[in-house]
Amino acid sequence: MKQKSISEESVTDWERVEAMTDAEIDLSDIPAIAPEKFAQAIVRRGLQPSPKKQQLTLRLDSDVVAWFKAQGQGYQSRMNALLRAYMDAHTAESKQSAQR
Repeated sequence: MKQKSISEESVTDWERVEAMTDAEIDLSDIPAIAPEKFAQAIVRRGLQPSPKKQQLTLRLDSDVVAWFKAQGQGYQSRMNALLRAYMDAHTAESKQSAQR
């Protein structure tokens, strides 16, 4: 006996959905987005392209790696961001020293 695929036919009332206003849409089951999530977003439109990444082998203390990994997915990008912030701060610092 051949069963009919359920994906072939939509059971959604699209006319009703398209007629709904924004105010009529129930968003109560969607969790609020915390500011921390927005801080993790990356928007690059109109900005210079990201520099290409270079793969390398780096030896770090195991507790440092464990701490970053415990922060969740994207820990390598966060490590890179911290190193970039350090570099930017010291680059600005050395420019100020040169102007004196």
